[in-house]
Amino acid sequence: MTRLRLGRLPTLDTSASTWRGRALRYLLIYLLLLVALVTVRYLTRDVRRTLVEAGKREQALSREREVLALDVQSLSNVQRIRDWAFANGMHRFAEATKTSQTIPAPRAIPTPAVPTSPPRRVEVKTQWK
Repeated sequence: MTRLRLGRLPTLDTSASTWRGRALRYLLIYLLLLVALVTVRYLTRDVRRTLVEAGKREQALSREREVLALDVQSLSNVQRIRDWAFANGMHRFAEATKTSQTIPAPRAIPTPAVPTSPPRRVEVKTQWK
């Protein structure tokens, strides 16, 4: 680290070879940046078109969702369901005639001869607080 003194300025290397080396380094850096930016632009050339198409699909799906929501709301109206049921010969459960019938007992299924084990017992101890 050089310190500046009032009567003395640091000497800079101003030779042609130093400036040529610096210029070549800067030129190489700029060329590398240019190649990187052109490559990125080439690889992302269809991103805008894809985003526009995705936006259009999203708008179409949103419109379709709104239409379907309105259809569901109109079709699930209680009065409409009641009218449909009466038009198809259905009756309210409270107003329908009640019938009863005895349910036959299930037939016994023959089981193979298996030695019987003693019945299992479960003991439960309940404590109250």
